[in-house]
Amino acid sequence: MKKVVVRLIAIIAFVAGLQVQAYTPSKLNVRVIGKGQPMIMIPGLTCDGAVWDTTIEALGDQYQYHVLTLPGFAGQAPLENLEAGFFDQVRTLVYNYIDENQIEKPIIVGHSLGGFLALQIGIEKPDLAEKLVIVDALPFMTAIQMPTATEESAKPFAENMKQQMRAAANQTDEQKRTFQQMQLQSLIRNKKYIETATNWGVSSDMNTVAQAMYEMYTTDIRSDLAKIEVPTLVLGAWAAYESYGSTKESVMNMYKAQYSKHQHLDLDLSEGGYHFIMWDDPEFFHNWLNKFL
Repeated sequence: MKKVVVRLIAIIAFVAGLQVQAYTPSKLNVRVIGKGQPMIMIPGLTCDGAVWDTTIEALGDQYQYHVLTLPGFAGQAPLENLEAGFFDQVRTLVYNYIDENQIEKPIIVGHSLGGFLALQIGIEKPDLAEKLVIVDALPFMTAIQMPTATEESAKPFAENMKQQMRAAANQTDEQKRTFQQMQLQSLIRNKKYIETATNWGVSSDMNTVAQAMYEMYTTDIRSDLAKIEVPTLVLGAWAAYESYGSTKESVMNMYKAQYSKHQHLDLDLSEGGYHFIMWDDPEFFHNWLNKFL
């Protein structure tokens, strides 16, 4: 499969008429919406939590939504010590938030980077969640381009990518905007969301983006998926890769191979959506959520 550079950003869609509370413990920004069964919603790289607003609107008032925006993304302050590890620190923030708010058996929904984080949580704390929903995320990103790669062999490529991203921090906002808009063409099929997604990318901290991407490219959790004990829904996309010679069958086979160690899995691919399935193919996405949840 050809290389697909995944730079993930999100849409804003305000959910009218719902009661919203804000919670910001140590750089973890959370909106709490409604009452009901708890659902923790984690956006992807550079995304604001508002990426989930259309999903919340579709699911209705049966859940209490805890909508995260992660440190360093979409205007949020970055972590003070990125070298201590982006994912390790963010997982700790999530665990602390769950403990402080006495949240029991939440459904955890994650998109892309957020999906990778949700998988890590399911591995590290198998009894924490009731269910996981993973939206277009893989347990080892490097294997898309280099199927035989290991964590160690991925490091030179990932380090080079990280340094290039850090250098981009010195670009003007206009240069960043142009680059974001170009990348988003293959990530968002519904073009009405691109401008908002671009704004969130421009307002993200590039050092955070670089560190998070480095860690995803050098962390292979495929074997550890066997530790996940809760039902997990994985929804992927393939249409954006058709021009590179991919087929739905080839992408499905890749997903099956990456998730082969997971014993409690439902897996499906959107027919027409790009990376942001929740916006590009909402009927498919919402139907699966209603069926699975």
